[in-house]
Amino acid sequence: MTDLDKHNRMANAIRFLAADAVEAAKSGHPGLPMGAADIATVLFTQVMHYDPTRPDWPDRDRFVLSAGHGSMLLYAVHYLLGSEDFTLDQIRNFRQIGALTAGHPEFGHGAGIETTTGPLGQGLANAVGMAMSERHLRETFGADIVDHRTYVLAGDGCLMEGISQEAISLAGHLKLDRLIVIWDDNGISIDGKVSISDSTNQIERFQASGWNTVAIDGHDPVAIAAALNDARDSDRPTLIAARTTIGFGAPNKAGSEKVHGSPLGAEELAATRKALGWTHEAFDVPSDIIDAWRIAGLRSGQTRKEWEKRLAAADPELRGEFERRLRGDLPAVFAAEMDKLKKQIAQDKPVMATRKASEYVLGTITRVVPETIGGSADLTGSNNTRTADTKAITPDDFTGRYVHWGIREHGMAAAMNGMALHGGTIPYSGTFLVFSDYARPAMRLAALMGQRVIHVMTHDSIGLGEDGPTHQPVEHYAALRAIPNLDFYRPADVTETLECWQLALETPGTPSVLALTRQNLPAVRKTYEAENLSARGAYVVADSDEAPAVTIFASGSEVEIALAAREALEAAGTATRVVSVPCMERFERQSQDYQDDMIGGAGVCVAVEAGIRQGWDRIIGRDGIFIGMTGFGASGPYQQLYSHFGITAEAVVAAVNARLQAI
Repeated sequence: MTDLDKHNRMANAIRFLAADAVEAAKSGHPGLPMGAADIATVLFTQVMHYDPTRPDWPDRDRFVLSAGHGSMLLYAVHYLLGSEDFTLDQIRNFRQIGALTAGHPEFGHGAGIETTTGPLGQGLANAVGMAMSERHLRETFGADIVDHRTYVLAGDGCLMEGISQEAISLAGHLKLDRLIVIWDDNGISIDGKVSISDSTNQIERFQASGWNTVAIDGHDPVAIAAALNDARDSDRPTLIAARTTIGFGAPNKAGSEKVHGSPLGAEELAATRKALGWTHEAFDVPSDIIDAWRIAGLRSGQTRKEWEKRLAAADPELRGEFERRLRGDLPAVFAAEMDKLKKQIAQDKPVMATRKASEYVLGTITRVVPETIGGSADLTGSNNTRTADTKAITPDDFTGRYVHWGIREHGMAAAMNGMALHGGTIPYSGTFLVFSDYARPAMRLAALMGQRVIHVMTHDSIGLGEDGPTHQPVEHYAALRAIPNLDFYRPADVTETLECWQLALETPGTPSVLALTRQNLPAVRKTYEAENLSARGAYVVADSDEAPAVTIFASGSEVEIALAAREALEAAGTATRVVSVPCMERFERQSQDYQDDMIGGAGVCVAVEAGIRQGWDRIIGRDGIFIGMTGFGASGPYQQLYSHFGITAEAVVAAVNARLQAI
C-alpha cells in the first residue's frame, strides 16, 4: 500500500464515520467532515502535538473547530485516535440525549473539545485568545514550559460573520505567529454557492490584516503537510486557504448545498461507499486503519514526556507558580490582602464612582494575582481597568498584562473566553454596559462553558448623563440577568465593589459582569464586616428598630436613594428597612429561609433601580412598587435625569405613602 493509499483510507474512515452517524441520527452536517477529512488526517497524524492518552497535557497544541456544525469530524478523529471519551457507542449515538457527541462541539463533554462552537466565528475568535495566552505564558515562564500552537478549521460562514474581522485584525496586529487558521474553502453555504451572497477575496483580506497566506488543494496530503509545516515557521499568523469539495466522494451531492446540513440518504450513502471503494458496513473501520490511527495518536507521547521532564527540572518556585495558575487557584495571600484593603475602606469611607472604586480595588488585585490580564475596548480612561502593575501587551512584548483591544467588543469577549479556556490567565475586560449587546454572544458561551471571565462594564445607567439614550443601558440588567450561570453584580459603593470583585475571582465556574457607575456614590457601608455580605446577593444594609412596614430593595447607585427614602419614612413614623441587592443570581442561590427573611414580613415591598422592572417581581411580587425606567433615557446632567424620570427618594416616599393609605 502506498502512502497515498494509506492516507486515503485513513481519511475515508472519518468520512464514513461522519456520514453513518448523521444517517443514523437523521440529522447533522456530513458535508464538512467529508470535505475536510484529508486536512484533519494530516493535521492530527503528522503535525499536531496532541497525546490522546493525556488530553489535558498543558503544552499540547490546541485545535478549534470553528465551523462547529461539522462536529462529527472532531468526534470521528478522537475516536480514531483512541479517545476514552469518544467511543464507537458515542459515535453511534450522535445528537442523542446524554451522548457526548452533541450536535455542535460542547466544551466539557469530552477531552479534545477545546471550546464550545456553533455560533460561527466565535471559535476563530476564541483561538485568538488561546494564542494570546500561550504567548503571554511563554514569555512569562519560558519556551521550555510553554511552546505550542493553536490550529483552527474555519468555514465560509466563520469568515462572513463580522466577529471574524475583529479577530483577524487583532491577531495580525499582535503578530500571533502560533495561530494557524485553515479555511475550508468549499464555496458552499446553506442557501447554495457562497457567490450568491459574498465575493470577498479572503486571501487579500487576511493579507491586509497582517497575515501570512497560502492557497492549497485541500485534498492533497503532501500540499497540506507542507503548508502546515511552513506555517509553523512564519513570524505572523497564517491562513491556509484549502480548496475542498463539500461532501467529497458523494457522486450526486458533493459540491452542493444538498450535502451541507442533511443526511446523504441510504441510496447516496451506498453510492459514496462504491465511489470511494469503502466496502465496510456502517461504523465498521478495518483493524489496520484503526491501528494506523492509534499509532499516529501515540506519536506525541515522547514529546509530552520530554516536556514533563523539563517541567520537573525547572526552578521549583517557577514550576509551582505555573502549576498553580493552570489549576486556577488564587494566590494564598489573596484573601488576606483583600481583607486588609476592606478594613482600610471602612476607615476612609471614600466617596467615589464605582468605576473608580473598581480601579482602586484592582490596584490590589493586579498586584497579588499576577495571572489577571485586563483590558478595554478603547475606553481605558473611562473604564479605569488599568493599574500600575499592568503594562501593555504589544506585538513585540507579551510580558505585559493589559490588552488594548481596540473597538472590538465582539472579538474581545470571545478572545477572553479563549484565554480562560487555555488556562493560566484570568481575563477581565472593559467597555460600557450598553455595549454588552455587542459582547453578549460570547458572554452567553462563557456561561455555557463555565469560564471565569470578568466583564467590567461602566456607565451603567442614566447616571452617565449627557451621552444620552444610545449610551444609557435600560433593559441590559434584565437581559444579562436572564443568562443562566452569569453573575451580574451592581455594587452600591466601594466596599460592595471590593466584595463583588472578590466573588468574581473566587467563582471559577461562572463568568461575571461588574456594572459600575460614572457618577460618585457615598459609602453606604460604614463599618468593617469580615463577612462578604454581597456573597448572599441581598442583605439588610439599614434596618428598622421594629418590624418593618416597608422594605425597599435597590441595587447600585439607587441604594443611596433607598436610604434617603428610608430616612424620610422613618422620620414620619413608618418602620422601613433597606435591602441592598448587588447580585440577584446569588440571592436566588440562597436558602429559602434566607430569601423569605429578606422578602417576607413587610407589608409593602419596593424596588428602586434605574432599569426596567423585568426580573424584580420575583422579589417584590406583582403588587410591589417599582421605581425605575419604563422606556429609554435622555441627554442631560444625571441629577436632572433622575428627577425627570422620577427615580428619587421623594418619589419612593410618595409611592409608599399612597400604598399605605390604600391598605
